[in-house]
Amino acid sequence: MHSEHIPKYKIRGIDLWGFRSMAQLLDYLFTGRKTKTGILVAMNAEKVLTIERDAQLRTLIDDADYKYADGISIVRSIRRKYPESQVDRIAGADLWEAIMERAGRENAPVFLVGGRQAVLDRTIELLRARWNVNIVGSQDGYFTPEQRTAVCERIKSSGAAIVTVAMGSPRQELLMRDCRQLYPEALYMGVGGTYDVFVGEVKRAPKVWQKWGVEWLYRLIHQPSRLPRQLKLLKYLFYHYTRQL
Repeated sequence: MHSEHIPKYKIRGIDLWGFRSMAQLLDYLFTGRKTKTGILVAMNAEKVLTIERDAQLRTLIDDADYKYADGISIVRSIRRKYPESQVDRIAGADLWEAIMERAGRENAPVFLVGGRQAVLDRTIELLRARWNVNIVGSQDGYFTPEQRTAVCERIKSSGAAIVTVAMGSPRQELLMRDCRQLYPEALYMGVGGTYDVFVGEVKRAPKVWQKWGVEWLYRLIHQPSRLPRQLKLLKYLFYHYTRQL
């Protein structure tokens, strides 16, 4: 599948790929014998608002190769602005698991970055047991900016085809940018708190909540401290309903 078959849409000045399904995105990334290279970024309403006030993150996101709709708000905005679109939501946590499963099947070398060491160790153990993933290296998320180059050097020397980075924004985007400059032969994916969810440290919303696009509400009920973050999203709703997309 070639990239020209996948439409692109623009929301608040950000170019997004209009993948119809996770299967279509996976087939695109794993076309032929070699995995695609570049930076894969999940986009949601919160990230759209963040980059409007953070010029550095804006540049990092603009430079990313594949931006896909991770949040239901983004999907609804694309459908509102482009009624002919067939874009669907692709949850980052689900996509990461699907990529790991495909990597295991195709023996693609994987390097994991981020999280606490105990979570990282458990993630590696589970990935090997479940899908026989070829983990060629790992690094927890507790390193200084001065150590970034050394981490990138390790990724390069590992020969990884896929590098997933669980450090939150903008730290994961900064690392992916720097490592890509040193070692462009990999697919880099920012995955936030995905390892914690994968090993059961953090509980995800039940499938029915995911289906209806109210995972945010489930998280808010279980973590009331997220309320200020959620209230900021009212600005995005304003953009959506006033068609400032």
